[in-house]
Amino acid sequence: MDKTININLGGTLFQIDEEAFRILRDYLQTINNRFGNIQGGNETIEDIESRIAEIFQSQKGLAGVVTRENVETMISIIGRPEDFDQEESETEAPVYVPRKKRMYRNPDDSIISGVCGGIGAYLDTDPVLFRILFIISSMFGVGLFVYVALWIAIPVARTDSQKREMFGSSYHTSRSHNRKYDDTQITDASLYKTGYNRPSRIGNAINEIFMAIGKMFYIIVRIFLIMIGVVFVLTGFLFILCFVMIFVFKYPGVYSFDSSGVSLVYLFDFLNYIVKPSAVPWIIILTSVAFILPMLALIYWGVKMIFWFKARDGVVSLVALVVWVMTIAALAIISFNEGISFAQTAKISAEMVLPHSPDTLYIKSDQKIADLKYGKEIVLPHEEYSVYINDEKNELYIRPHLIVDKSDDKSTKVEVRKRSAGRTEMDAMKKIDGLVYNYSIKGDTLHLDEYFTSPAGRKWSADNIGINLYIPSGTVLKFEKSPKILLRSSFRNEYDEYLESSWESDNTLWVMTDDGLETLTENSFKQK
Repeated sequence: MDKTININLGGTLFQIDEEAFRILRDYLQTINNRFGNIQGGNETIEDIESRIAEIFQSQKGLAGVVTRENVETMISIIGRPEDFDQEESETEAPVYVPRKKRMYRNPDDSIISGVCGGIGAYLDTDPVLFRILFIISSMFGVGLFVYVALWIAIPVARTDSQKREMFGSSYHTSRSHNRKYDDTQITDASLYKTGYNRPSRIGNAINEIFMAIGKMFYIIVRIFLIMIGVVFVLTGFLFILCFVMIFVFKYPGVYSFDSSGVSLVYLFDFLNYIVKPSAVPWIIILTSVAFILPMLALIYWGVKMIFWFKARDGVVSLVALVVWVMTIAALAIISFNEGISFAQTAKISAEMVLPHSPDTLYIKSDQKIADLKYGKEIVLPHEEYSVYINDEKNELYIRPHLIVDKSDDKSTKVEVRKRSAGRTEMDAMKKIDGLVYNYSIKGDTLHLDEYFTSPAGRKWSADNIGINLYIPSGTVLKFEKSPKILLRSSFRNEYDEYLESSWESDNTLWVMTDDGLETLTENSFKQK
């Protein structure tokens, strides 16, 4: 079997038999002698080599062996150097106009990312000087940011054309000085070497030091990025899991807060009582996309940081960003259109004064929350506001709150305040008229309902009812049982600031003092 030789033409590796190699070597040597010393000759040689590589690829492909017949066919297609002489005798010698130099990162002379190597090639200067400059400036906190900015902004020279633009004329000089055609290899090993002179021994030593520092820095950065990537992946996964568990499977307990927080489990179900039915699925879909899409991006970038792989994801990322922005915009438009229903607020109040102020005022619950039949409870934050949903009757039951404060005089009085929202103030007033809440005073007993209702089928309009009970200091409040009414007590602290404490009335005995309500034991009550 004939001996085969590996050669590199135009950046492509070929296998060629020994006889074909000798013919090709002589042919290329003749071309090099013909064009090596004229202006633009190096570019002409490169073009011829690229053309030869194309012809060999079309004949045998990368896996085949180039034979003598392939070489002779190539020569017949391109022509012999003496044919070039005949053509150029009739015209002027070709003149090569070099391309404009551009700055790239040099992957063949890099320690971290090739920024300094690229700057050195562009300026035809030893990159060691720039590495020292970046190290010194990084001590003052500037060089590191400049380096990272250049790393991001300057592209890497990957192709032959880009490296030609990076080196400019020195690219061809370096190549012509290092071109070899011997009996073992036709090589472009020096094709991408820089055009500046070889660094001194000191420069080489500094390069080695920088290379070691760069490797250490690279390892530290990789560990840091892996840690961040793990955090990103876990965060995105846990948030998506919580979202699905809460809003899809409605998992109770763990994802719901107490009365001081907000219950998220049935929040999407509550939308049916807030906005138009046609808008509900759109709000659910858009909210899900607006939440899940960034979490998926967080997971993807976390995985990318961990495994450090490259992917052509620019178009996908851009499309995802556009989809997310459009989702947010559509959600904002729908929310604005539906939010007009809450543009105006109306309030009314009614006051009742007891004929006499009893020493002990009894509070009894008539309609109790415990007797209600409801499937879902929504707890809204800050105001400790609870809504109970009965989907069968399409009704809402809302818990009022009871505020107990000291009376300015010796009288006992009850004030009931109602509030609703609407598109206009008149619309809000009509909604207030539809709220149903029962209370009454019989002797020394105040009868209160633990909830109020709105007409069946009517949308929720931020409805709220508060009962203000004013009693003189020393008056005892005795609840029949522990009612589901949120109890609030207003008082002034030592700095004469008006404060309000709130709790659900677990105790049945209270007494009004100058500092507000205080609990009272059964024994103390009997002594009174």
